Amino acid sequence: MNTRSGFFLVINFLFAVVAAAQYPNIRVSDPTSSAPEEVTIAINPIDEMNLVAGSNIRYYYFSNDGGFSWSQGLLPPGTYGDPCVLFDVNGRAYYAHLADMLNRGGYWLDRLVVHRSSDGGATWYDSLTTPVNSPKQQDKDWIACDMTNSLYRNNVYMGWTEFDRYGSKSTLDSTRILFSRIVDGTDAWTSPIRISDEGGNCLDKDSTVEGAVPAVGPDGEVYISWAGPKGILFDRSFDGGATFGQDIPVATIPGGWDFTIPGISRANGLPMTACDVSNSPYRGNVYVLWSDQRNGEDNTDVFLAKSTDHGLDWGPPIRVNTDMGIAQQFFPSIAIDQSNGHIHVVYYDRRNYAPSDSLTDVFLATSTDGGSTWIDRKISETAFLPKSTIFFGDYIHIAARNGTIHPIWMRLDTTTLSIWTSVISEVTDVVQRDNLGLPRGFHLAQNYPNPFNPATTISFSLPQKAFVSLRIFDALGREVSLLFSRELNAGTYSRQWDADGLPSGVYFYRLQAGASTEVRKLLLLR
Repeated sequence: MNTRSGFFLVINFLFAVVAAAQYPNIRVSDPTSSAPEEVTIAINPIDEMNLVAGSNIRYYYFSNDGGFSWSQGLLPPGTYGDPCVLFDVNGRAYYAHLADMLNRGGYWLDRLVVHRSSDGGATWYDSLTTPVNSPKQQDKDWIACDMTNSLYRNNVYMGWTEFDRYGSKSTLDSTRILFSRIVDGTDAWTSPIRISDEGGNCLDKDSTVEGAVPAVGPDGEVYISWAGPKGILFDRSFDGGATFGQDIPVATIPGGWDFTIPGISRANGLPMTACDVSNSPYRGNVYVLWSDQRNGEDNTDVFLAKSTDHGLDWGPPIRVNTDMGIAQQFFPSIAIDQSNGHIHVVYYDRRNYAPSDSLTDVFLATSTDGGSTWIDRKISETAFLPKSTIFFGDYIHIAARNGTIHPIWMRLDTTTLSIWTSVISEVTDVVQRDNLGLPRGFHLAQNYPNPFNPATTISFSLPQKAFVSLRIFDALGREVSLLFSRELNAGTYSRQWDADGLPSGVYFYRLQAGASTEVRKLLLLR
């Protein structure tokens, strides 16, 4: 199968765990990379074939073919890790990271920096720094962008931890969660504000407040969660991040957020925040994802809590991983596909091996009902063996858009760290496949969702290489859209159709592949 075809490889997410070849793994980092870890990925909303990614300490990557091939570069010296990338509504990329701009060496992280790119991540410029508050140190940043049509559209938000003195045992030194923003149309971070009502110590362990991850709600609300001595806490803003309220408890973390995973030099269950801004039935739901060891030190699990009232009240933790035995699941990351409200979680998983074994796989879990139930499956082609003598980073990441999922993770082969991804898409119809994972026959799936407004996804399968065209017609037989016309290899594919500007009514989509033709009906409801 040619994994570098021009369109997305589509895999049926309803299948149980199947042969690893069903999810071809793609190397992101090139062999010259020096121990890359802590990965982040984002999809360009203007051009979904364009993705950017980053890893410690200052690597950036970009793809212009939907994640099937990658180019690599380095940000300037002074970049010190904890990367986080995103795109804004205009397709401009942001890369946030820690920085030692005074080049003093050691752990002198005196500020946070965001680089920007207007060419899809090929080049980076416009370094925007938060105000320096030396000698205090800044750590564990994360950013989010308001992609809604709210008053705060295109604002960029960042949360992080400020240390009085990193690693200090003094009770006079503490940590706190800070927050800043770039208001759309401006080129500077606002002065940081403290949003955690209570702080923590500076030991970078359970009693340190850490892991602040912001998210944006459907009306521009800003949500953020973090971990600390009181478990997972949450705060929110209804004025575009200008002010926040009192901390709200989400869940306890039995055993704390800093824990031990065999073979991992440093492990944590720090939370991630997400919010459904789609038009799904779960629009407005707020989610917090984390992992902890409430079920035993040898049985780390991934949990999700959700709120349906803007984060005021939280339901009990829902376990995401579906295995029934004793195993380690750790470093989870969450993405919501805002075209349909589906939740996707990627994490490391050891369910397929003895509890004493550190062999590790990568799993992807999906929920289509607002996080209530989950289906998970292995997506790494082969297992790998982390070693505690080699720093493995603190997190992995995932992005999803219009039915296509892009997880990204680290793996270790002997002593070599590398960055990997896979291009995975959802289809609603079961496609029969041969033992190589190729479709057994020509198949055009029913579009999803249907009825729809204004966008829907069309999936199809080819048993062999063919010249393919996919066209949309109105009820009078007039062609209204040509989605593509090109040669494709055997495989399963998907394409989104955005009917913005067209009236409600019945439409037809026709797939022609060589001598085979199939037509289906779709319904646009405004």
